[in-house]
Amino acid sequence: MKLTDDSFRRILDNLHDGLYFVDRQRVITYWNKAAERISGFTAAEVVGKSCADNILTHVDGHGCALCTGTCPLAETMCDGKLRQGEIYLHHKDGHRVPVSVRASPLTDEAGSVIGGIELFTDISHQAANELRIIELERMALLDNLTQLANRAYVEREIISRFEEIRRFADQPFGFLFMDIDHFKTVNDRYGHDVGDVVLKFIARTLNANARPYDVYGRWGGEEFAGVIRCIGEKDLERMGNRLRSLIETSYVVHGDRRISVTMSIGATLFRSDDTTENLVKRADELLYRSKRAGRNRLTLG
Repeated sequence: MKLTDDSFRRILDNLHDGLYFVDRQRVITYWNKAAERISGFTAAEVVGKSCADNILTHVDGHGCALCTGTCPLAETMCDGKLRQGEIYLHHKDGHRVPVSVRASPLTDEAGSVIGGIELFTDISHQAANELRIIELERMALLDNLTQLANRAYVEREIISRFEEIRRFADQPFGFLFMDIDHFKTVNDRYGHDVGDVVLKFIARTLNANARPYDVYGRWGGEEFAGVIRCIGEKDLERMGNRLRSLIETSYVVHGDRRISVTMSIGATLFRSDDTTENLVKRADELLYRSKRAGRNRLTLG
């Protein structure tokens, strides 16, 4: 059975995974419907543009740029070897989405490499997050602007973790307290509408990169909090710094400008004599140590 070009295109457009093709100069020649859904960018916005122009601005878990550095697709086109890995793409709305990518060379009938193909899968826990939003709305525990849990829910979650530890002594949890650096400057320079967009893309980055059993919420203003279950000190630090790096490398477009922000973080593990009040107070003090040390950093304690 021989497929027509239209049939082939319909198959590609109906894939659950994002798919795009590039030519030898890394100019995007095809962008399927799933790529539009996962990234927020339409085919019209990316086809004909080069990956090297840093349109997609992929980064790794350390926040290092891939589109202008060690791009897996570019390396695959050079040596013909398949590659796969987990990276973070930049959504059109500004937030970072974790994706699993598989890169392969595109060859002609003679076997010569004429381009590359990248297939990417959204590995954020989107379904679990959507169910959480519905439940929070029902209980009036949702922050309407960011669609994260509100402060009341985060406080309830901390109490629930305390009770869990009393029943199961081997269930440690961590707490991340986060604040946007110089957020007042963003509001003063661009207006509160743009400030709201920044709050939303940070919230989406937190949500997209959350494990199903962790809770991130908006504490108030430009402050966010995360209750991180079943985690040790080193992993809490690693997770917090990954989120910090993803936010640092994200941006929203306003007119002809890219607006980006950084976050300072205080990170701490539960202690046996903790109450909600002193857990939050300790994380808050660690957060301001990050601020005093120059911002855009995490302090663990």
